[in-house]
Amino acid sequence: MRDLKTLHKMQPVTDILFAAIEENYQRLRLIVEGMNQQLLDFKGSTGTENSIAQLIKHLSYVDILWLYRFKDERLPEHLEIKYGPMLDLTGEIPLISEVSLHVLLEEYDQVIIELKDFCLRLSDSELERIVDYDGEQVTIRLGLWHLADHSRYHQAHINMLKKQYK
Repeated sequence: MRDLKTLHKMQPVTDILFAAIEENYQRLRLIVEGMNQQLLDFKGSTGTENSIAQLIKHLSYVDILWLYRFKDERLPEHLEIKYGPMLDLTGEIPLISEVSLHVLLEEYDQVIIELKDFCLRLSDSELERIVDYDGEQVTIRLGLWHLADHSRYHQAHINMLKKQYK
């Protein structure tokens, strides 16, 4: 049976939110499972879309940025170099190619593990703590929901690219 509940020992609301993140990450892994490098680097039928590799890298970067936002810490420079940047000099998601699916998912796995570790220590009352997000103030609760929603949003892009590739 599937449910919005993890097997982790988290507070009830935190558990629901992390379950959504975890469920969406597992869905992403299933969507890209066995993908060859050509499809991973495919930029759509017009060549102007973000590739699946770019989208996976972008998701992992956004997630780790939120994690450090939740912790009220700056993203360490070595992680900025590894996962970033958010945008290139033209304001687009940075182009990457010839990065294997294995490497992209291994890096993203580490982010999900760190998010899980954070959520294991998070109480439901701490979900109301305010963090800054692009000039706005939002709760950690909204941030966790945003991570799950953002993943689903880009999974739709990935599925569209897979259909175009065929």
